Amino acid sequence: MKFKLFTLFTFLTLSSFAQTDKKLIAQLQNAISSFHGQAGIYVQNLKTGKTVAINADTLFPTASMIKVSIQCGLMDKIEKGELKYNQKLVYRDSLLYAGEDILGSFKDKDTVQLSKVAMLMITMSDNTASLWLQKLVGGDYINSWLQQNGFKVMRVNSRVAGREAIRKVYGWGVSTPYEMCRLFTMIRQGEAVSPAASERMYRNMGRIYWDEKALSQIPPYVHTISKQGAVDESRSETVLVNAPHGDYVFSIITNHNTDQSWGTTNEAGLLIKKVSALLWHYYEPGSDWKPADGVDKYMLNE
Repeated sequence: MKFKLFTLFTFLTLSSFAQTDKKLIAQLQNAISSFHGQAGIYVQNLKTGKTVAINADTLFPTASMIKVSIQCGLMDKIEKGELKYNQKLVYRDSLLYAGEDILGSFKDKDTVQLSKVAMLMITMSDNTASLWLQKLVGGDYINSWLQQNGFKVMRVNSRVAGREAIRKVYGWGVSTPYEMCRLFTMIRQGEAVSPAASERMYRNMGRIYWDEKALSQIPPYVHTISKQGAVDESRSETVLVNAPHGDYVFSIITNHNTDQSWGTTNEAGLLIKKVSALLWHYYEPGSDWKPADGVDKYMLNE
C-alpha cells in the first residue's frame, strides 16, 4: 500500500510540474485546428517528462478503451485468488452481445479459458467477451479499483447501478485523455495491480488486431501497447510506444464528430493517423521509416 501511495504521489507530483513541450503543442494544435468535432490530446515523453495537454482533462466517451480498466479489475481479482487466469468458463447464449464478435459464435454450454476471453477482449475488442468479464468481475468492483488507484473520473458506466444518467451522455465508459495515459503508464511501470499482473497485461495489449490507424504510422518492428475505441460520433486511441530514444504515451479522443462514417476516409480516423505519425517523427527525427507503398490494401481490418 505504501508503495502504491508513493508511486501515485510521485506521478501526480511529476505531472503537476511537468514542463509543457511548447514546440510540440503548437504542431498538435495545428493538426487538429480544422477538425469538425471536439478533440482532446494528452502526450507525455516518459524519458524527459515533457507533456502536451489539449482538452486533456475534458470528459470524453471511451468506447472500447474502457476495456483496459476491465482488464485491471480482472487481474486484481486474480491477484487476490478469487479467480484463476486459466480457469474454464461456461458460455451461455444470454451473454451474447449482438454483432460480429468471435465469442458470439460460441454455442450455449461451450467452455473456454478465462485467459482466452481476456485475450479476445483486448486484442480483438470482442464486446461479448468484455461484457462477460465485466459481469464476472463486477462494474462496481472495477470502478472501486479505479478510485482506489487515484483515477478521479475514469469509470465504467454500462450495466453499473447508479451510472445510468452518465451512461446516456458518454456510453460504456468515460475518461479523459490524461487518465487514459496514466493507466497505460502504470501498466508500463508495473504499478497496475502488481508487477506480475502488469506484465501479463502489457503482453496482451501488445497484440492488437486493430492496427490500421495510430499503429499503422509506427514502424511494425517497434513495440507498442494500445487500445482503440469507436462509436458513431467518437473515435479514439491510446498508445504507449517503446521508441528507440525513449518511451512516449499519447491519447487522442474525439467526440461530437461531424463525420460519422465507418470507412478508411473517416475524418477522425485520419486525424488519429496524422497525430501518430507526427509524434513518431517528432520523437524519432532520424527515422526515415514510412508506411510501405501499397500497404493500405493490407490494413482493411473490418
